Amino acid sequence: QVQLVESGGGLVQAGGSLRLSCAASGRTASTYAMGWFRQAPGKEREFVAAISWSGSRTYHADSVKGRFTISRDNAKNTVYLQMDSLKPEDTAVYYCAADSNFGRLLKTADYWGQGTQVTVSS
Repeated sequence: QVQLVESGGGLVQAGGSLRLSCAASGRTASTYAMGWFRQAPGKEREFVAAISWSGSRTYHADSVKGRFTISRDNAKNTVYLQMDSLKPEDTAVYYCAADSNFGRLLKTADYWGQGTQVTVSS
């Protein structure tokens, strides 16, 4: 029903910035809440940020608050994650996610992207 494709990952030095993009497709894609999770090697999946379908509500994990900003452009069916002041501990595979329930997206999701690697050098 919803397909998600991430882009924008790569290698960046500590203190730098990176913007991830996630293009969504499907009949109801623009009405879904969307968000980002990440998973570092040997660690469990971690919630990063979420945004309601209208963009009026956002929620960011404490670990990234003030550094990362989630946004969306419904005309393009795209969600973004602007990452500033990156730290080595931000290194992980970042996954785009979508769910019809905004609250549930803080824990899990109905649909997932394939993931994109973000590596922050010391």
